[in-house]
Amino acid sequence: MTLGKVLALNDVARRLEAMRREGRRVVVHCHGCFDLMHIGHIRHLQAARAMGDVLVVTVTADAHVNKGEGRPAFTEHERAEALAALACVDFVSINREPTAVGAIRLLRPDYYVKGQIAEDPERRSARLRLEIEAVRSVGGEARFTHEVVFSSTALLKAHFGVPEGRVSP
Repeated sequence: MTLGKVLALNDVARRLEAMRREGRRVVVHCHGCFDLMHIGHIRHLQAARAMGDVLVVTVTADAHVNKGEGRPAFTEHERAEALAALACVDFVSINREPTAVGAIRLLRPDYYVKGQIAEDPERRSARLRLEIEAVRSVGGEARFTHEVVFSSTALLKAHFGVPEGRVSP
């Protein structure tokens, strides 16, 4: 069942179109690295799922993870499988592009959801600003969850000795 939720991005888009035809109105999209799954991720995804009928999570491909030496700690397939194991997640796809812009344009989510750190426009990366512009261009909106915040990078460094690298929200 878990691996059945992990699909190519085009396959997720086709499924979403079918669901929209069936009357499901709100598609929620979350995107990130999700390298070390922790309670902050879980609560964020649960809160995001509560905003709509379908939750799609896209995972940054290994080639585009820029969090420093030794990262990602888990492969893109392992991270996708871990996310798919969560009951609140309907579909997972590995995003092969450096940003979520292409995935947003293809999936056309009603809501693109990030954590509370990204809510402050001053703290948004250039990449996140492009993603928010993309979701608005397809008629959606950016929303933010307000759950407990942890850093996978800090946890990996503190408990597993993985060197800390660049971190981008």
